Amino acid sequence: MALPSPEREQWSSRLGFVLAAAGSAIGLGNIWRFPFKAGDNGGGAFVLIYLTCLVLLCVPYLFAELALGRNGKRNPVGAIRAIDARSPWPLVGGLCVVAGLAILSYYAVVAGWAVGYVLRDLVAAGAPDAVFARVIADPLWVVPLFGGFLFATAGVVAGGVRRGIERWAKILMPVLFVLLCLIIFRSVTLPGAGAGLDFYLTPDFSKVSGLVVVEALGQAFFSLSLGMGTMITYGSYLPDDENLIVSGGYVAAFDTLIALMAGLMIFPAVFAMGQNPAEGPSLVFVVLPDVFGAMPLGSFVGTLFFLLLAIAAFTSGISLLEVFVSYLVDETPWSRRAAAWGAGGIAFALGLPSALSQGAVPALSDLSWLVGDRFFGPSPGVLDVMDFLWGSVALVLSAALLSLFVGWVWGADEALTELRSGTGHTVGRVAGPVWCAAIKYAFPITILAVLVIDLLYDVL
Repeated sequence: MALPSPEREQWSSRLGFVLAAAGSAIGLGNIWRFPFKAGDNGGGAFVLIYLTCLVLLCVPYLFAELALGRNGKRNPVGAIRAIDARSPWPLVGGLCVVAGLAILSYYAVVAGWAVGYVLRDLVAAGAPDAVFARVIADPLWVVPLFGGFLFATAGVVAGGVRRGIERWAKILMPVLFVLLCLIIFRSVTLPGAGAGLDFYLTPDFSKVSGLVVVEALGQAFFSLSLGMGTMITYGSYLPDDENLIVSGGYVAAFDTLIALMAGLMIFPAVFAMGQNPAEGPSLVFVVLPDVFGAMPLGSFVGTLFFLLLAIAAFTSGISLLEVFVSYLVDETPWSRRAAAWGAGGIAFALGLPSALSQGAVPALSDLSWLVGDRFFGPSPGVLDVMDFLWGSVALVLSAALLSLFVGWVWGADEALTELRSGTGHTVGRVAGPVWCAAIKYAFPITILAVLVIDLLYDVL
């Protein structure tokens, strides 16, 4: 039973919301995942397909989550319960809440690695692959960084929407943008950087396959923090007279800009130093330190890069924790401060096995005896299993179910009415019906297709 709330916090301005929501979307997915996905899938062709998926599917779906949140003025569970309290549908909101905290539990581990690279200046510490393997396996180094990241995240969320999340977003997002510009300038001015720009900006459609399209759609979807309840929660703090289309458009534009800038930062440097862009997940933590070590002013640039990565991870971590905290504040007697610290503690307990699964505890480093390696890759550890179950399957499933709820249970027309509220004009005679049809049919079918194709590819 939801508890009454005398007055819900709101963002102080559109800028505050845009920076906070963009900070949620801009994280390891943009700075770490997007470049290696582009590198693995043909560069420019992947980027073009990614942008197409973003415009046609992900941004329209983003509007649905924002509308659902503002309509209910509560967390994902409360927002669904306000529309249909007597059915199992609120469990979908519960899936979003749990998924956000589960993702944060291992996300904070990877964020701690980025912080460690800043503190120890590992970009100049010998063979990057050996250094990386040694550091992530050292519990005396990894666990304090992981715990410290969660402590800082809980501290910001405990401060509230305006004094915590919004205040820090207004500080960190401009810093992140300036750091990106500095590193891009250094990268594109290296001798030989032109080859990296050609790879990144010139589409080669001979590299395109059905799987590349699925990868691009998945990246576009996850880069906007969709399916984990973040945009529902952040939308619940928006006033009724806010233009959701304009605000959501700004968030998507900012997120996309940062992702594209990440490619401009990484590929020119990788090609200039003669490295392979298709190195997969190791591109950031193994290949780039090698690149930085070989370039002029590389130690300084490397430190800036991992500082940038840590800031991006921090802004996303804040939003992941806020979803769970918002649930506790709305649905239980917990105060915001108690909810923030309690949720941070739960995330630490959940994430500790992931932190110790990179070599510190051998039993946690290879679960192939328990889960096999068909879906999780060779010798999967706890972190690999958590990422697949929560960062892939749970998010896609919850997003598909949310689109079904918005389109069929709440009603696409009702959602469109909420979306139009605050715009000062109608969405459009054509755009409105098209959006309604998409939320009812195209979105759930496409999202579920991504999940099925990914699973079949792993099986086959």
